[in-house]
Amino acid sequence: MILRRIARPMLAAVFISGGINALRAAEAHAEAAKPFLDDTVGRLGDRLPAQVPTDPVTLVKIDGAVKVGAGLALALGKAPRLAALLLAGSLVPTTLAGHRFWAEKDPAERQAHQIHFGKNVGLLGGLLLAAGDTAGKPSLGWRARRASRKLGERAHDLGEWAHDTTGSVGGAVSAAPKRAKQALGR
Repeated sequence: MILRRIARPMLAAVFISGGINALRAAEAHAEAAKPFLDDTVGRLGDRLPAQVPTDPVTLVKIDGAVKVGAGLALALGKAPRLAALLLAGSLVPTTLAGHRFWAEKDPAERQAHQIHFGKNVGLLGGLLLAAGDTAGKPSLGWRARRASRKLGERAHDLGEWAHDTTGSVGGAVSAAPKRAKQALGR
């Protein structure tokens, strides 16, 4: 549908540019995200496996790479549902880290962050719609229920065939001695 071919790149554009910006200025983004990261990753640091990065700059770079990669995938229509889910998963911590309006003292700054927070919530809604968009194909749930029903029907048909075959084979086996006697003339 033409709408998907236009809407997906429009939605993805903000994530691609934001991801590129995060990769170019990772240190500045990490500094802005530090209070959020201290509240979340800082508290879990001891319980996280050693392989999980906790450095703010590394986390910002990973987030930026996810935004660029998933944004390009969404824009090009390659695995768009997965791309939308990845972007949604990336948007939540980005919004909580970058737009902490509840922590702002200055009313003008608070209002600016509230506006950006609301914008990101709207983008999240668009991503959730994109993630649920099956492009006119039936959903996985519908396909699973249909396959289950068809399997049940085939199993029932096989059961009836087995019953019919056993009955006719059983009748033929029980009639065999009688037919043999008739054939021998006894």
